[in-house]
Amino acid sequence: MTGGELLIRDVRAADAPACAAIYAPYVTDTAVTFEIDPPTPAEMAQRIADAQRSHAWLVLEDGGRVVGYAYGGPFNARPGYRWSCLVSVYLERGRRRTGGGRALYEALFSRLAERGYRTLVAAMTLPNEASEGLHRALGFEPVGTYRGIGYKHGRWHDVGWAQRSIGGAGDPPAEPR
Repeated sequence: MTGGELLIRDVRAADAPACAAIYAPYVTDTAVTFEIDPPTPAEMAQRIADAQRSHAWLVLEDGGRVVGYAYGGPFNARPGYRWSCLVSVYLERGRRRTGGGRALYEALFSRLAERGYRTLVAAMTLPNEASEGLHRALGFEPVGTYRGIGYKHGRWHDVGWAQRSIGGAGDPPAEPR
């Protein structure tokens, strides 16, 4: 599964095509995401720029090749939610249960905590044993399920929500950086 040295680093603009290629099969072949058309590399580059501006986007390299990524973004645009992040992780096919998702997420969570964020939120199309297990192992707690909320591949899907605290104490909280 691995071809060389594993490295987690900040994403670069030049990584957009690799991130788009990793994400495309999730869009076309699964209901993991409710997007219908895979984003182009240019669209992915814009998503990366947006995440970097306010939150974080990291990639996993194996022997110099991008094989996964994780990012955080706003949970909700309303100001009272500004300390909460929606997080996601994607690995190229064949890399499940290799530790790459956990490593990416742990690095991302540290980065988001350093920036002053306090709560992580994850949404998972159900059933998704791998994602549910990863989030549970990383301390996420299930907080609810939207039943039949998304339609893809000819059927309705549930979405489970989970959250985890990463922030420190103190009220009012400092503004995220």
